[in-house]
Amino acid sequence: MALQILFLLFLTIPFSEASLSPDYYKKTCPDFDKIVRETVFPKQQEIPTTAPGLLRLFFHDCMIDGCDASVFIASNTFTKSERDTDENLSLSGDAFDIVVKIKTALELACPGIVSCADIIAQATRDLVKQVGGPYYPVRLGRKDSLVSNSVRVHGHIPTPNMTMNQIIDLFTSKGFTIQEMVALTGAHTIGFSHCKEFSNRIFNYSSTSQADPAMHPTLADGLRRLCANYTTDPAMSAFNDVMSPGQFDNNYYRNILKGLGLLASDHLLGVDPRTRPFVELYARDQNAFYKDFAHAMEKLGRFGIKTGHKGEVRRRCDTFNTINP
Repeated sequence: MALQILFLLFLTIPFSEASLSPDYYKKTCPDFDKIVRETVFPKQQEIPTTAPGLLRLFFHDCMIDGCDASVFIASNTFTKSERDTDENLSLSGDAFDIVVKIKTALELACPGIVSCADIIAQATRDLVKQVGGPYYPVRLGRKDSLVSNSVRVHGHIPTPNMTMNQIIDLFTSKGFTIQEMVALTGAHTIGFSHCKEFSNRIFNYSSTSQADPAMHPTLADGLRRLCANYTTDPAMSAFNDVMSPGQFDNNYYRNILKGLGLLASDHLLGVDPRTRPFVELYARDQNAFYKDFAHAMEKLGRFGIKTGHKGEVRRRCDTFNTINP
């Protein structure tokens, strides 16, 4: 009877997910874990923005047709790729660089074996753990996409000025619950946002207020000084978490409740009755946040994956093995 139950449970798991395994490279590339770990650690120590950069790249990749490294492909004569859309132009160069470094090392150790998609997933987990976040298992065996087209991007990446209805609809359409959405948004506990993404909250907010009154006035004043020249210097940016920007913790949620959220979408999480209870939970219980973030990241990492003949193992992460017009 027990075996019958296990068999029925197995049948409810999509075949592509069932084929993933933490030990996928145990025989074909036994040093996979070691190579990834020993590459990301010194990179993060040298350039602290690597962790938030790769975490954001992982999210942008997975939300568009699944975790398949499609965001890595460079545009060609025939097609503008995902990487060159407005939503992805601000992705971190250090994030792309660390994946290339890992891929190069793996191609020397076990050529043609490890996909770029698996590298992104594993390296993201290792970096999250390195900056204080939770450990979670990464199931491996993804293939890299055979397609990357800019037309697939718009509407699939949440933007700071979306309404909460739009953000919730986006996540639920991909099978995520509201609580999983709030947990994943906790990735904002590290990293930064460019001034243009929150300028409407600090400059000419309304006819009666220069800044959004929901934002802490001290923060608003500081951001106006920081971002004074953002129209001429689009690289100007601010930390998402003003309290502990380099540490993966629950201060992001605490900040939201104190009016210290940076983006309009951060503020909405703290006031919408559908999301505020989870913000309050994670603000007071970091362990609950870690547990739910880990679960949500595992789920995101399995979203829309390609296995078998639905993908390939690229020789280079930025180009298909064969040209796809």
